[in-house]
Amino acid sequence: MKIKIAYFVGWLLLTSFYLSAQQANVNLDYNPQKNTEGLNPFSAPVNSPEVHDNQTVTFRLKAPNAQKVILPLGAIYTANDLGNEPLAFTKGDDGIWTLTIGPLKPDMYAYHFNVDGVQIPDPSNTYAAFTAMPPYSQLVVHGDGPAYYDARNVPHGNVTRHVYWSDVTQGERELYVYTPPGYNPKKKYPVLYLVGGSGELPSNWVYDGRVNFIMDNLLAEGKVVPMIIAIPNNQVIHRNHPRHTELTFDIFEKELRNHVVPLVDKSYNTIASPKGRAISGLSMGGRHSMFIGFRSLDLFANFGILSAGDENPETTLIHFLTDPNVNRKVDYLFVGQGTMEAKGFFNRRCQALHEALKNHNINHEYYVGGHGGHDWGTWRHLLYYRFLPNLWRKK
Repeated sequence: MKIKIAYFVGWLLLTSFYLSAQQANVNLDYNPQKNTEGLNPFSAPVNSPEVHDNQTVTFRLKAPNAQKVILPLGAIYTANDLGNEPLAFTKGDDGIWTLTIGPLKPDMYAYHFNVDGVQIPDPSNTYAAFTAMPPYSQLVVHGDGPAYYDARNVPHGNVTRHVYWSDVTQGERELYVYTPPGYNPKKKYPVLYLVGGSGELPSNWVYDGRVNFIMDNLLAEGKVVPMIIAIPNNQVIHRNHPRHTELTFDIFEKELRNHVVPLVDKSYNTIASPKGRAISGLSMGGRHSMFIGFRSLDLFANFGILSAGDENPETTLIHFLTDPNVNRKVDYLFVGQGTMEAKGFFNRRCQALHEALKNHNINHEYYVGGHGGHDWGTWRHLLYYRFLPNLWRKK
């Protein structure tokens, strides 16, 4: 009997060791916030968030002296029709505030708590993001298996961080570069220059956008052309600077021409021509891609405008729109936004750009899809389902 008990205890310990623990950060799990071991995240007072297999989610906050805790409006609400009023937590006798919502659509969502009027990330969630904005927490609602943006058991590319001095911004800057699995330095690759939105840093395209895993999975599925993805920092002036809109495009174009493109072409074996380059970005990065890219046809022939545009393109983009040779210069032009986004403010810019391109007979693809708004759920969707598979394939 003692032998059987010892064997059972050993088996139990071994099995527990290989389980995917709640936020244990052992593996790159597709369901990191499912509670499989009944353990709190390391150094956390409570388990939050806890994602159940029915896609409901329980948030917890230990705050015995708080008077009011709410889940502010954001991407979770937009994608899941949770209404337009923030949901309130309920306080227990133990001083732990709890809120259960859902079921939610499987996806990754950024969120905050609001405690007595103060916005904070979830202090028990180890999945915290940092940007050029105050930090937030990441909710990962899993489905029945790994999603298109998860780390799957496929060949993986590498992400390299380059740090360089810029005489444009007079300081040290960073650039992330994805190279596909099996990268051959003797082979020439096209390069996608991918930029973020207001408050985003280059690392956000990796940690929030999961662009490296998306590319790995698309390559394994045979749906995309092998490419290098360069992710520069397009924050070149304080986002709250009163002349940001006026100054940012010229500064970032100079940064691209003086430093970013030369660094990539020198460090990797690239197709160093407009046809071998693409520029794409989300929100502010989409406007960078549009206003800089459309006037830089000597650099780029491919464009992805994600959740961006302009309300007066007939004025701001008139030289591009009226270029008689534009369809010969541009190989692929994509304009896309999220389904929920198309119902709000940002649609005016995207729709106006689409209409102007159509009116001037400029070849382009316009797409609205996914269940997201102006958030990462949309931008991941646009990359995987439309932009990346069509890049360097459209004729």
